[in-house]
Amino acid sequence: MGNKISLLKCGKVPITPQLYVRIPTVGEVLDDEQTYFSILSSLIATPSSHMVQLDKVGIDFTEIKDYDLFLMLFDMLKSEDLSLFFGDMNTSNFEMGINNQNGETVFYNETNNIMIDMFVYSQIVEILRKITLSEKKVIKPANEEAKRYLLEKEKKKLKRSMREGYKPYLESLVIALVNTTEFKYNYEEVMNLSLYKFNQSFKQIQSKISFDNTMVGVYTGNIDTSKISDKSCLSWLSIQS
Repeated sequence: MGNKISLLKCGKVPITPQLYVRIPTVGEVLDDEQTYFSILSSLIATPSSHMVQLDKVGIDFTEIKDYDLFLMLFDMLKSEDLSLFFGDMNTSNFEMGINNQNGETVFYNETNNIMIDMFVYSQIVEILRKITLSEKKVIKPANEEAKRYLLEKEKKKLKRSMREGYKPYLESLVIALVNTTEFKYNYEEVMNLSLYKFNQSFKQIQSKISFDNTMVGVYTGNIDTSKISDKSCLSWLSIQS
């Protein structure tokens, strides 16, 4: 499986013999950062992350499963240019159908004999989250009142985001890291880094800075290590999960 391969060594991660997830370079993503992250958010979506959109079409985000949401969104996305995610695979040929062996709803590409079922979907999402350092958003409101509160909060957040427009995240991060002592690449070099390598460098630098700051506190007597609950800050290594 793809998760057995070091993502530092490859530009694409095989999921099945016919399907792989591509790891784009920083430069490729920056060619149209907003579109990349918009598509990403749909491919790795959870009902919690799309609660407002689901509410608009009359779907309770607490009642729908991740995979069912993916089926809905991928059906809308499949005709888009997904080459930064799936390389040269023609996703527009996928049709939704039923797997006769288990009754599961799947996407099937008859031309290339490729099937995306729940298991393949989970592998795709796992890899995409690793590449982009994306966390899975899961919210479970305790009751209906809490659900309504969360929905209203997310609606306001979404409206504010639409008013302000897209704010380049990756571009800002590139600028910040290139001008950070711990980062060893210049603007030209970073464009050729895979997005995974870039994000892992960022994660490692965060760990190193946190470690350095903690050690300063320890040596000056301002921090008692016995009282630190999260011991990860006592190591400068960013351990992969």
